Amino acid sequence: MNHAPATHPVHGTWEPEPAARWEDAFLSGNGHHGTLTFGDPNDDCVIVTHHSLVRPNGAEHARPPQLAAALPDLQDRLLGGELTAAESFTDHRPLQWVQPFHPAFRIRLRRPSPAEPRRYRRSVDYTTGETTATCAGWTGRGFVSRADDVIVHQVTTPDLDISLDHRLPGAPAGLTVGHGAVLTPYGALLTLRARYPGGERAYTGVTLVAVTGGRTALTLPGVRITGARSVLLLTRVRRHTGEPDVIGEQRALAGLPLSYDTLLDRHLALHRTAYDRVTLDLHAEPAERALPGSELLKRPRSTALLERLFAAGRYHLLSSSGLNPPRLPGLWTGDWDTAWAGAFTHDANVNLQTASATAAALPEVTEALAALIHRQFDDWRENARAVFGTRGVVAPAHSDGESGLTYHFSREYPLHLWTAGADWLLKPLVDHDESRGARDPRTAAALAEVARFYEDFLTRTDAGGRLVVVPSYSPENRPANAGWGALNAAMDLSAARHALLTAADYHPGPDADRWRALADRLPPHRTNADGALAEWAWPGLQDTYDHRHLSHLYGVWPLDEINPFDTPRLAAAAHRALELRGAENDSAHGHLHHALIAARLCDGRRVAHALTQVLEGDFFHASLMSAHYPHRDVYNADAAHTLPAVLIEALVHSTPDRLVLLPAPGPALPSGELRGVRTRFGAELDLTWGPGGARAVLKPHRTHRIELRTSSGDPRSLDLVAGEDHVLTLGTW
Repeated sequence: MNHAPATHPVHGTWEPEPAARWEDAFLSGNGHHGTLTFGDPNDDCVIVTHHSLVRPNGAEHARPPQLAAALPDLQDRLLGGELTAAESFTDHRPLQWVQPFHPAFRIRLRRPSPAEPRRYRRSVDYTTGETTATCAGWTGRGFVSRADDVIVHQVTTPDLDISLDHRLPGAPAGLTVGHGAVLTPYGALLTLRARYPGGERAYTGVTLVAVTGGRTALTLPGVRITGARSVLLLTRVRRHTGEPDVIGEQRALAGLPLSYDTLLDRHLALHRTAYDRVTLDLHAEPAERALPGSELLKRPRSTALLERLFAAGRYHLLSSSGLNPPRLPGLWTGDWDTAWAGAFTHDANVNLQTASATAAALPEVTEALAALIHRQFDDWRENARAVFGTRGVVAPAHSDGESGLTYHFSREYPLHLWTAGADWLLKPLVDHDESRGARDPRTAAALAEVARFYEDFLTRTDAGGRLVVVPSYSPENRPANAGWGALNAAMDLSAARHALLTAADYHPGPDADRWRALADRLPPHRTNADGALAEWAWPGLQDTYDHRHLSHLYGVWPLDEINPFDTPRLAAAAHRALELRGAENDSAHGHLHHALIAARLCDGRRVAHALTQVLEGDFFHASLMSAHYPHRDVYNADAAHTLPAVLIEALVHSTPDRLVLLPAPGPALPSGELRGVRTRFGAELDLTWGPGGARAVLKPHRTHRIELRTSSGDPRSLDLVAGEDHVLTLGTW
């Protein structure tokens, strides 16, 4: 197999100096293990992470609040006009964060006799997942194998000191750490075992060191290698209770091919195949494409920057998805004090980060999200029973990968009142089913559980006989004139309607008839005095506009409930709501959520403005991983992972029966080629566009009639035949 690095500079990035901060370290991962590589030729640091590493903090014993018996009284009070009643609907516990995500350790690779770096370059190749650093007399390269679930490093230098070091920022003082180092026929075996304070939970890292030529000697807790031609390191991390099976891990690692190229071949069959499915070419200037990432970031209006961020976003999203979908920081952190516990934040961030999975042809990401959901499903049932006294399921707003129970809430963030979460989290799985033309039985079963929850929960009505969602919560906002828990949040209405109708589609029969009838009794959205779609459809509740979340526009994105073609008046109200929405604290996820909704509303200029806020706001590190706030404040994957979805949505949108071409390209996307996109009606699509027009090639996998929409003409029907390419030519738009 060809191992040559990417010749097209779009599909990777590079820097002329080692990383000085862990935030600038180049990233690799397989959805289980992750690495952050600094690339210092004299004292290299490779931080190792694993999706399973969360620190016990008491949350492992937390349960949802037992509030179901008090629910009818709360509903009576809210319906009776006591608009702050929900603030007492709690068991008065203090706020409990989920178990925090943390790094495992760093692999230290030091040259005993440091040399002056000459002709230095470090790079990451997105097509292979390899990070590489070179200078005179030294080369280091590595990847995280999707095939063998092992971190692979190779260093070519004659003399090298190697050790495993847990001393990373924020490591708890009570962490009990033990090191091991033994010589073996192939070189050495290094181990690091860390036990969390106050219990038996622990994790162990094992690194097999295979030396070609030279000698290996113990320099506890590490080893020194002299006179070697090359050194290969294979590393794994396991979280466990009790004693680790180090001998078993040693045998497993020793049973792998002790050849970098062989291991890379096996990895590429999975990684490169996934990465190469979709590409974006914006016809950028070759000179700009050749720049280091840190220099390119200084040119925020460059199409070369958008190209590279699109490629980096898909690469990082794929690399962080496996055991779980990406956390707030993806799969990577160099600090034990990870912001917001490095959690899975379900009420916005997980869905935003995985927004491109279906269209950008990354089913690996959708499967990772599905794995997290199905692992938590029993806990979701307990949430529904404990808080609402119902059958079915209610998703939590935060989780850590182990528990799906609702316990993270407070008066200011009554997240236990959020009932839309299950539908919101299942929506990407439904999109995936539509794209492939087959329904996953796990998704079907999950949707039925959501519908059963609504059957039991939606029992109260207004004066006109319409159902009322009470209590109702719009993450993470509140009405200007009421408490945090309110009535008929727009997101809750959209979620309930979508969940019931989708469950009915998946389960034809008597259940479907009952669920559709229930959906028909839900109230419509409300337009407020400003002409905007109201965040709460309950009369008298006033909107709070300056907020980072846009939960009330769930019906626009990712749902298709509100759109310019079928519901133009509601779409106009949604657009007005978007115009009035502030950016609050300039969170990256707020800007890009804004852009996704603007794309669905065919507003290219608003998409471009939101992109500009992020690209000119200094949100990206040299690693091309992003930050939560401007000026690279708080390492966070929201912008990095969401940006590809924004660019795709601006160029192509599909439903099971409709294709919208070039809905919102705007000034940021004057021309280019987008290849390999997957549609929800079961076709691949290649799109080329420019000032003179556009050309699209559809490659259907199933026979189907769809509606074509463009900004330059009336809708028309297309009859697609499985296996037959369909070419579309458009004039200017």
